[in-house]
Amino acid sequence: MWQRSVCVGLLALALGYLCVLGPELPPAALRQLSASLLGTLRRARSLEARTVAAWQAAIVRPARGWARVAVGVNACVDVVLSGVKLLEALGVEPGDGRNHAVLSSGQDLGEAFAHFMQRGAAAERFFSDAAAFRDIARTASEHPAAQLYVGGNAALIGQKLATNPDLKILLCGPVGPRLHELLDDNVVVPPESMQESDEFHLILEYQAGEEWGQVRAPTANRFIFSHDLSNGALNMLEVFVSSLDEFQPDLVVLSGLHMMEGQSKEARQRRLMEAVASISDIPTDIPIHLELASMTDQDFMSNIMHQQVFPLVNSIGLNEQELLFLTQAASGPHASLASWSGIPDVGVVSDILFWILKEHGKAAERASDLTRIHFHTLAYHILATVDGHWGNQAAAVAAGARAAGTQACATDTIDTSRVLLKAPREFLTSHTEAPAKISLNPDEPVVHWHREGISFHFTPVLVCKDPVRTVGLGDAISAEGLLYSEAYPQ
Repeated sequence: MWQRSVCVGLLALALGYLCVLGPELPPAALRQLSASLLGTLRRARSLEARTVAAWQAAIVRPARGWARVAVGVNACVDVVLSGVKLLEALGVEPGDGRNHAVLSSGQDLGEAFAHFMQRGAAAERFFSDAAAFRDIARTASEHPAAQLYVGGNAALIGQKLATNPDLKILLCGPVGPRLHELLDDNVVVPPESMQESDEFHLILEYQAGEEWGQVRAPTANRFIFSHDLSNGALNMLEVFVSSLDEFQPDLVVLSGLHMMEGQSKEARQRRLMEAVASISDIPTDIPIHLELASMTDQDFMSNIMHQQVFPLVNSIGLNEQELLFLTQAASGPHASLASWSGIPDVGVVSDILFWILKEHGKAAERASDLTRIHFHTLAYHILATVDGHWGNQAAAVAAGARAAGTQACATDTIDTSRVLLKAPREFLTSHTEAPAKISLNPDEPVVHWHREGISFHFTPVLVCKDPVRTVGLGDAISAEGLLYSEAYPQ
């Protein structure tokens, strides 16, 4: 670090010396020397500092932004604490990791937590035993290290958007008294959305390098579980849709479908059909963004994608686990890939995003409104859009990446000493067609490529070295990306 500082100082002296000698040098020589020294000075800065500076220039507000955003329908109180500390408090012994689609005991919890911790992957599960969950939740909420926050994808997105004073936010979901206290004053909650008690979700965090028995986390992440019946049944969806007539939003943000996995297959299918009918009642001139979350039932995901929800929404947000599960559930490209190994391959991600929009997005021969996907993973983000429907996406993807760096480190602006550029410096844009090979330039960190009527905007993320809080990162990313996006009237 000190060598870079000395270099910068010497270069600054050299530039000053040039200014003194300027009259003695030919103009062409002066311009060439100045440009060379300025270029060297620019390269002497850290990759992270150069990326931040380039983002500052790229992140501009859209020509036509949102004024009123309606968000629903999952909301809760998040109890956040160290997963290892909670498991120790519960007396759960470290053991082998094992994936469970549904949790029913403390042992299931320990095995599932270990399974995802050793992969550094985020996950969310339903806890089926109400009495056991109450005991675990009590232990968690009373733990000295526990912190209580606004929770639920919809509430988190609403809370993030509400920090913009020019926006008016409507939030519909099961809002109890504690959650109502935590919400921003700029968030309007319809009286019909209030309930007597809160829904609690437990967020078990772990840090990079943290150990539990033989398990060691490669990266920081979190494991979420709950016994949440209100959100699981989408109880507030009809209230949400009926509130739109009076609120008159410019944008609708929908999340919570993943919570339905805790229901029986029959009840879930019936409720999904009712949800589709309600979503269909939203005026078609209001863009709808669907935020996905961790799911385990491939049939359910296939229903959502093929004939249920995807055709009704304009935009979706998802991470690397959800993207891979989606292509596996629908036999898409790279469906044979069991899991990601380290940072997801950009070309593989690009192929899957292209397939979703090409096969399930808006087209002349298809009744679908889907034109935008915001993909986010730890090291980079990609915004894929059907041409002619969205603007300002270079700013939107950069804004989302900036939000990831600030929220993870709990800073108002990115502190370049606390973040690292982990994105691949070179990558291919596809593995199923003749690809372009791209070299990442921190001075121009938003990369654009085009494929058969679909545009891709890529940018790296500046990853926090010691994250303060990982929960809600995806929701903050999607909220910020939407804030800087412009939907073109059709």
